Amino acid sequence: MKNLSRQYGAVVLSMIFWSLSFVWFRIANEAYAPITIVFLRLCLAVGLLSLFLWITKGFSKIRAEDRRYFFFLALFEPFLYFLGESFGLTLVSATVGSVIISTIPVFGVLVAWILYKERLTLINYIGVVISFLGVLIFITDASGSLSMNIKGLLLLSLAVAAAVGYNMILHRLSPKYHPVFIVFMQSAIGVILFLPLFIIFDLGDFIATGIVARSFTIIVLLSVFASSGAFVLFAYSVRSLGISRANIFSNLIPLFTAIFAFFISNEIPTIQNAIGMVIAITGLFLSQRGARDRESADEIDLSGKCA
Repeated sequence: MKNLSRQYGAVVLSMIFWSLSFVWFRIANEAYAPITIVFLRLCLAVGLLSLFLWITKGFSKIRAEDRRYFFFLALFEPFLYFLGESFGLTLVSATVGSVIISTIPVFGVLVAWILYKERLTLINYIGVVISFLGVLIFITDASGSLSMNIKGLLLLSLAVAAAVGYNMILHRLSPKYHPVFIVFMQSAIGVILFLPLFIIFDLGDFIATGIVARSFTIIVLLSVFASSGAFVLFAYSVRSLGISRANIFSNLIPLFTAIFAFFISNEIPTIQNAIGMVIAITGLFLSQRGARDRESADEIDLSGKCA
């Protein structure tokens, strides 16, 4: 029971950190462009993770057959994921963005069922459907039309698709390498992928802007808590809870984000938003009820999002 409490505590704490990332990004974006924010937070995350791996002697030698998988892993996350999420968040509110991203577990469950044969009980799948319906209520208005920027929706949908692709690639790597090392490698490759974009599009503006204390501090927080801490915590929990059950906790992100956005940025959700979030959270708890026990930690993949 104590071990189970740690597993659920770790996954909930990771969701809190990722929820804060949506609000923090909006603050950082006041001074810096999206690519600059992503590039700097990845650089800082690589530094933190490399220090941790050096202290714990956690560096591993990558097998030749896995090199391409590490590249595609980083291509999906952080590269494509961050492009979709970061630019999408410039067009929608932090709360709306978090709700779209919370659809990841819906597609994650489908992928886990088709490719990984990870099955849940009927009530678990009903919970997933209810959660998704809650998301739909959240993003539509009273007439049933989308109440958000279409371009923003498409960009955030790219992030969701990238997260699903990331899960598929990660399936091959998680049994072979330590979670922290995997996060380190995908971040390091992500820095290389983002470097040309940063130099071409944002370097001049970054030099002209200089260090803006408030926004730069937020980027540091994003690196420490969202790009490093949250992922390590999620990696720990998913090895015991499974892809589907751990990923479904992403439905908590809109609730936490709405709370943080209210207190930090004065974003006030509508009554319909609140109803949608309640339904989504209800689905989350149903999805956990009576879930089957894990077979073995070695048979389950690390999976999630890189925020």
